[in-house]
Amino acid sequence: MTDYGFWSLVPPLLAIGLAIKTKQVVFSLSLGIFVGYLIIQGGNFFEGFLATITAFVDVFQSLGNTRTIILTLIIGALIQLIKFSGGINGFINWVQKRLSGKKNFKGKIQATSALTGFLIFVESNISILTVGTIFRPLFDKHKIPREKLAYLADSSSAPSCVLFPLNAWGAYVMGLLVAFPNVDPFTTLIYSIPFNFYAILTLAFVFWLSLSGKEFGEMKKIAEQLPEEETKETDLTAGKTSSPLNMIVPIAAMVLTMPLFLIYGGWDPSVTGGLTDKIWHSISNGSGSEAVLNACFTGFLTAAFMYAFQKMLTIKTFIDQSFKGMSDMLVMAILMVLAFAIGNLCNELGTGIYVSRVTSSWLIPEVAPALIFIISSFIAFATGTSWGTFAIMISIGVPLSFAVDANLYLVIAAVLGGGVFGDHCSPISDTTLIASVASGCDHIDHVRTQLPYALFTGGLAVICYLITGFIV
Repeated sequence: MTDYGFWSLVPPLLAIGLAIKTKQVVFSLSLGIFVGYLIIQGGNFFEGFLATITAFVDVFQSLGNTRTIILTLIIGALIQLIKFSGGINGFINWVQKRLSGKKNFKGKIQATSALTGFLIFVESNISILTVGTIFRPLFDKHKIPREKLAYLADSSSAPSCVLFPLNAWGAYVMGLLVAFPNVDPFTTLIYSIPFNFYAILTLAFVFWLSLSGKEFGEMKKIAEQLPEEETKETDLTAGKTSSPLNMIVPIAAMVLTMPLFLIYGGWDPSVTGGLTDKIWHSISNGSGSEAVLNACFTGFLTAAFMYAFQKMLTIKTFIDQSFKGMSDMLVMAILMVLAFAIGNLCNELGTGIYVSRVTSSWLIPEVAPALIFIISSFIAFATGTSWGTFAIMISIGVPLSFAVDANLYLVIAAVLGGGVFGDHCSPISDTTLIASVASGCDHIDHVRTQLPYALFTGGLAVICYLITGFIV
């Protein structure tokens, strides 16, 4: 692979800077991708232009990318069906009845949204889309900033996903660890969980902010500027209410079947050992994106059959509402294509490898976990992908931990936590984009308001790794 050195940083940093400056994310990502392929093509504008178009098409060569984009459309259709059934309004009324009249009503609404994101730990995009879409009317009604909803959805999803191994995230990380014959993937992942300080601190901070009512930085400014009148949403479900089960059951079907599809997809009857050994082998070998997509279709079909049984849906309304929900996700799907494309570009340029190479010489055993966390954070910030960061840094971190005699579980936790932290801070991250779109707030406003909170918990995580590095 050609070594582009410092030039490998230019496209992602250009995209990030332009996005913050212009607030035009599609334009910024597209220009960053074009500049990247211009670098690869040696400055030839025509070849760079053709390579950029090819890059957008190549996104769909990855089954995982294609499944994720289709997943976004299916989630849109599912959420629209739930809206049409009145299930969202029913759930909102159910929440309000149980929280109304109680002390700190707004805080409990925020904590409930964060808890919902925490419990849907099967996949971060599903978690963010569900929380953002379902709780947006409730936040609007009670004058809680949508930016706060975007933060709660974003910061309760990936941290919970990375702490629970029974999902696509766990399968992916264990798949990366399989490459090292002297490392037990499951044991290593489980033992690293208590050291994933960023994920743990972020979840604790999310619930503390929700219940305490404290705000600081840009979030506080936006909360103070919120207009007195309620923000109204116009959609087909206005005034339509049904049982909250019309929302809870389809989502529960989606969440509960995902681990089953993951086990089914990776099941190998020839594996020796007990049932537990076979299950964990299946999880590490299963396709996370395939399991999540199958689970989404399960939730989607569950909703369709439920509402048809209640005589709420005909074939025509089912098709019309499904396509309406998919069309609502079109912008998000485009943003995901761009996010995947710039991720592929950074991989081709070797952005993450360059960053890790120029910084790895600093590492000494005691401070290795803290520095690995920082390096992983910067790679995720620059590339917009936590999973890509995991792939780069686990391949470096595992042999490095043996070479300098650093604690392997600390190192793995630092890679995972750093990847999530950098992803939270990055304007070009797909999850950051999804959180802003699902919550209905300006994307850059979401980045600006989330950044101080992420930096606070990220800074605490660095301190924890510095202390733990000298103790463990």
